[in-house]
Amino acid sequence: MAQVATGLNLTEGAASKLKQLLKAENKTLEQYGLRIGVKGGGCSGLMYVLDLDAAKPNDLVFEDRGVKIFVDGKSIMFLRGSVIDYVESMMGAGFKVQNPMEKGKCGCGESFTT
Repeated sequence: MAQVATGLNLTEGAASKLKQLLKAENKTLEQYGLRIGVKGGGCSGLMYVLDLDAAKPNDLVFEDRGVKIFVDGKSIMFLRGSVIDYVESMMGAGFKVQNPMEKGKCGCGESFTT
Protein backbone atom coordinates (compact mmCIF):
# COMPACT_ATOMS: atom_id res chain seq x y z
CA MET A 1 0.00 0.00 0.00
CA ALA A 2 1.52 3.30 -1.08
CA GLN A 3 1.60 6.23 1.33
CA VAL A 4 1.19 9.76 -0.01
CA ALA A 5 1.62 12.72 2.33
CA THR A 6 -0.42 15.39 0.56
CA GLY A 7 -2.97 15.76 -2.18
CA LEU A 8 -6.43 15.47 -0.60
CA ASN A 9 -7.71 17.34 2.41
CA LEU A 10 -10.76 17.46 4.67
CA THR A 11 -12.39 20.50 6.22
CA GLU A 12 -12.92 20.39 9.98
CA GLY A 13 -16.65 19.79 9.35
CA ALA A 14 -15.99 16.83 7.07
CA ALA A 15 -13.48 15.27 9.46
CA SER A 16 -15.88 15.66 12.38
CA LYS A 17 -18.77 14.10 10.45
CA LEU A 18 -16.59 11.20 9.23
CA LYS A 19 -15.44 10.48 12.80
CA GLN A 20 -19.07 10.51 13.91
CA LEU A 21 -20.15 8.14 11.09
CA LEU A 22 -17.27 5.73 11.69
CA LYS A 23 -18.00 5.62 15.42
CA ALA A 24 -21.69 4.97 14.75
CA GLU A 25 -20.70 1.95 12.61
CA ASN A 26 -18.15 0.72 15.19
CA LYS A 27 -15.29 1.25 12.74
CA THR A 28 -11.91 2.35 14.12
CA LEU A 29 -9.99 5.35 12.81
CA GLU A 30 -6.86 3.20 12.67
CA GLN A 31 -8.33 0.86 10.05
CA TYR A 32 -11.21 2.70 8.37
CA GLY A 33 -11.74 6.02 6.65
CA LEU A 34 -13.29 7.70 3.63
CA ARG A 35 -12.94 6.06 0.23
CA ILE A 36 -13.31 8.54 -2.61
CA GLY A 37 -13.25 7.63 -6.26
CA VAL A 38 -14.37 8.79 -9.67
CA LYS A 39 -16.48 6.79 -12.11
CA GLY A 40 -17.98 7.49 -15.50
CA GLY A 41 -21.58 8.67 -15.50
CA GLY A 42 -23.96 11.57 -15.13
CA CYS A 43 -24.67 14.42 -17.53
CA SER A 44 -21.08 15.70 -17.55
CA GLY A 45 -19.29 12.37 -17.75
CA LEU A 46 -17.73 11.82 -14.30
CA MET A 47 -19.19 11.26 -10.84
CA TYR A 48 -17.73 11.09 -7.34
CA VAL A 49 -18.15 7.90 -5.32
CA LEU A 50 -17.76 8.13 -1.54
CA ASP A 51 -17.96 5.35 1.04
CA LEU A 52 -16.67 4.36 4.48
CA ASP A 53 -14.12 1.62 3.90
CA ALA A 54 -10.76 0.09 4.82
CA ALA A 55 -7.63 0.31 2.69
CA LYS A 56 -7.30 -2.03 -0.28
CA PRO A 57 -4.07 -3.18 -1.93
CA ASN A 58 -2.58 -0.48 -4.15
CA ASP A 59 -4.66 2.33 -2.60
CA LEU A 60 -3.11 5.72 -2.13
CA VAL A 61 -3.63 6.66 1.51
CA PHE A 62 -3.94 10.24 2.69
CA GLU A 63 -4.55 11.36 6.25
CA ASP A 64 -5.95 14.69 7.36
CA ARG A 65 -7.36 15.82 10.70
CA GLY A 66 -7.07 12.28 12.06
CA VAL A 67 -9.09 10.62 9.26
CA LYS A 68 -7.72 8.38 6.51
CA ILE A 69 -8.72 8.95 2.88
CA PHE A 70 -8.36 6.04 0.43
CA VAL A 71 -8.10 6.58 -3.34
CA ASP A 72 -7.49 4.09 -6.13
CA GLY A 73 -4.70 4.78 -8.61
CA LYS A 74 -7.01 5.66 -11.50
CA SER A 75 -9.16 8.14 -9.57
CA ILE A 76 -6.27 10.17 -8.14
CA MET A 77 -5.60 11.86 -11.49
CA PHE A 78 -9.07 13.45 -11.21
CA LEU A 79 -8.86 14.27 -7.49
CA ARG A 80 -5.41 15.68 -6.68
CA GLY A 81 -5.70 18.95 -4.75
CA SER A 82 -9.34 18.41 -3.78
CA VAL A 83 -10.87 19.41 -0.46
CA ILE A 84 -13.78 17.42 0.92
CA ASP A 85 -16.31 19.36 2.97
CA TYR A 86 -19.51 18.42 4.80
CA VAL A 87 -22.34 20.85 4.12
CA GLU A 88 -25.71 21.19 5.84
CA SER A 89 -28.38 23.38 4.26
CA MET A 90 -32.13 23.59 3.87
CA MET A 91 -31.74 21.51 0.70
CA GLY A 92 -30.11 18.66 2.61
CA ALA A 93 -26.76 17.58 3.96
CA GLY A 94 -23.83 15.74 2.47
CA PHE A 95 -20.21 15.68 1.49
CA LYS A 96 -19.09 18.11 -1.20
CA VAL A 97 -15.86 17.84 -3.18
CA GLN A 98 -14.13 21.11 -3.99
CA ASN A 99 -11.99 19.99 -6.91
CA PRO A 100 -9.59 22.42 -8.65
CA MET A 101 -9.47 20.08 -11.66
CA GLU A 102 -13.20 20.47 -12.45
CA LYS A 103 -13.81 22.42 -15.62
CA GLY A 104 -17.59 22.20 -15.42
CA LYS A 105 -20.57 20.64 -13.66
CA CYS A 106 -23.98 19.55 -14.80
CA GLY A 107 -27.00 21.61 -13.78
CA CYS A 108 -27.91 19.38 -10.85
CA GLY A 109 -24.32 19.31 -9.58
CA GLU A 110 -24.13 15.50 -9.50
CA SER A 111 -21.47 15.10 -12.18
CA PHE A 112 -18.48 16.99 -13.54
CA THR A 113 -15.97 17.24 -16.36
CA THR A 114 -12.22 17.88 -16.34
